[in-house]
Amino acid sequence: MSSRPRKLSTALLAATAVLTLAACGDSHSKVTTGTYAGESGKNAPYLDVGPLKYQVQLSRQLNPANPEDSAYLAGLTPAQRLLLPGQQWFGVFMQVYNVNEHPQLAAPTMVVIDTQGNTYTPLVTDPTNRFAYRGGVVPANGRIPEPGTPAFWMPTQGAVLLYKIKIASLDNRPLVLRIANPTNHSETASAELDV
Repeated sequence: MSSRPRKLSTALLAATAVLTLAACGDSHSKVTTGTYAGESGKNAPYLDVGPLKYQVQLSRQLNPANPEDSAYLAGLTPAQRLLLPGQQWFGVFMQVYNVNEHPQLAAPTMVVIDTQGNTYTPLVTDPTNRFAYRGGVVPANGRIPEPGTPAFWMPTQGAVLLYKIKIASLDNRPLVLRIANPTNHSETASAELDV
């Protein structure tokens, strides 16, 4: 074997080793706070909560008269559909990743908090809403929303959490989404939302 191919393969091995070691350093850092940044979650941080990674893809006000938004509001009871004066629909589109070899439990709910301490919990829709975030078990190396589902094929590729929030809370920004590990509530992360 000539010395040129041997030098090239040695250089490739050295470069691979450097990249592998650099990646190992990043795997030990946990991200528990972040700010949504960009369209469809571009540059938004992956938040570590327990064994799962959560990412806010988009957050925005929802308009029931808009055909797209009305699909996100499907599966609500008449009482849930009723907005009180001064309330607004608000959606947070989430992705959750399980990069482990075992199924893991995702947070069933996530609260939104404004700067005045007003806390909002998401509404639970019936199974006819194919875009809703439901939490539950994420399979090994799986994700929410599951590939091939309607929520996955949306531009955001995120499952939606539905909130009724006070319009005044839109003035009390930033709104923050708080996520807690369902098996250890002391493990939390939060993301500042774009409105």
